[in-house]
Order: sequence, then C-alpha cells, then structure tokens
Amino acid sequence: MPTLYFHTTINCASCVRAVTPALEKLAPATWAVDTNEANKPLTVKGENVSAQQVVDTLAAVGFSATLVQEEA
Repeated sequence: MPTLYFHTTINCASCVRAVTPALEKLAPATWAVDTNEANKPLTVKGENVSAQQVVDTLAAVGFSATLVQEEA
C-alpha cells in the first residue's frame, strides 16, 4: 500500500480534531500524525490518494503540509 510522509503544522490535539473530518474524507486511506515530534509528521497510507490531495485537504482547513517521502 502506498505511503506518504509529510511535515505539517498540525500542532496539538485540537488541531488533530480540526483536521480529522477532512482527512477522513480521503478514505479508504488511513492516517496518523505525531504532534510530539518537531516536524509534526503525518503518515497517510492508501490507494488512489495523492500527495497533492493531502496538501489541498489540509490547506482547506487551515493547515499546511510538505511532502518529504513517498513509498510505493
């Protein structure tokens, strides 16, 4: 399953709650963010989900993401 890794501006639990509805729309992808790490890494796993979709989805709810790695 393809996996995308991003650095984000998702800083805290409130931010995670804010992005959850938007990221859930990327189904059937799964995602996780680690707000304890400096770069606030977001991992998205799923078929037919592009890095640009993730960036655009987060931008629509006021957050930014920068793709740092993509694995097939």
